[in-house]
Amino acid sequence: MNLGVYKSGQGYYTRMGTVVGVSLLTLLGLFWIAGYAKAWKLFDMNPIYISSGVATLIGLVVFSIMYWFVFVYPKTVDFLVATEGEMKKVNWSTRREIIGSTATVIVTAAIITVFCWGIDHVFAVFFGSIKVLDAG
Repeated sequence: MNLGVYKSGQGYYTRMGTVVGVSLLTLLGLFWIAGYAKAWKLFDMNPIYISSGVATLIGLVVFSIMYWFVFVYPKTVDFLVATEGEMKKVNWSTRREIIGSTATVIVTAAIITVFCWGIDHVFAVFFGSIKVLDAG
């Protein structure tokens, strides 16, 4: 079994993005499982050793599987390489278009927020005046 990098030098950014994403999720999961495993009892062992050992073992398994799929297994490597090739073909928006679109979304969200607050205030005053809501 060859554990070398398949198609080395191709699909760098999609591979690294996958590694970063999986690593962040794995580290969060390991942090959770380490806290959860502190309550486990095994013989007379200190619970910190149990939780650290469990988290380390699971981390090694997950990162080994990730390495296999991202760097060695031909089907996923071909998919990641092809994905990066397609990303290069996309006609990305200019900075000016992105800033304009982002500003439009932020302004629209602010207007909707103010509108909803106003309607909520009107309903609160109305239902307070007919004694449906408690004024206190």
